[in-house]
Amino acid sequence: MAQHKEHSCDFTLEVLGEGAVTAVPDRTLITLGTVSEGVELESVQTDNAAKMAAIIEALEQSGIARESIKTIQFLIEPQYDYMDGKQEFRGYKVTHLLQVTLDNVTEAGRLIDMSVANGANMVTSIKFYSSEATKVQQKALIAAVRDAEAKAAAIAEALGVSLSAVPCKVEEVPQPEAEPMYFKATAMPLESAASPIEPGQLTVRASARIWYMYG
Repeated sequence: MAQHKEHSCDFTLEVLGEGAVTAVPDRTLITLGTVSEGVELESVQTDNAAKMAAIIEALEQSGIARESIKTIQFLIEPQYDYMDGKQEFRGYKVTHLLQVTLDNVTEAGRLIDMSVANGANMVTSIKFYSSEATKVQQKALIAAVRDAEAKAAAIAEALGVSLSAVPCKVEEVPQPEAEPMYFKATAMPLESAASPIEPGQLTVRASARIWYMYG
């Protein structure tokens, strides 16, 4: 994208540069847990707690540190059926989700299968990311700036004008992704949880808008 415009630095050429860098993921975040339903709340809570205790114990026995396991959601919800415009109480649903952090990308499938075997019936997401997130993001931003510089030079040559040696303004353009280093691999119900799970590569994108004076 490029355009001529009057700006605070007089006549300027505005260009938008984009950069993308790939990275190999080396960390995994898995969100999984158990949903229990029934009429008696105490019974439902007991069932859910027993299954979660078994899952946590299995994770720890497999070598996952306790500090790498944390609860991120716990809900108790009454359930209703609606028939002929009437609301009828059906029972309770208890949802308990854990977030498990792995320092590798090879054990996701085995960990999920093991958790399912110990009572998990929900796997909401698997996210692979890089421990070098900051460095990779910086590389993508540098690539975006270089792209903007090349576009500006090409446009200036086509117009027969000279650009200022130093831009008069540079700004990073925020990316729409809330977590640019995270790749959401899947969100699956119990029936789909199976090994192997492949992490692939991460693509990190950045954009930079730059203004040059020309004359």
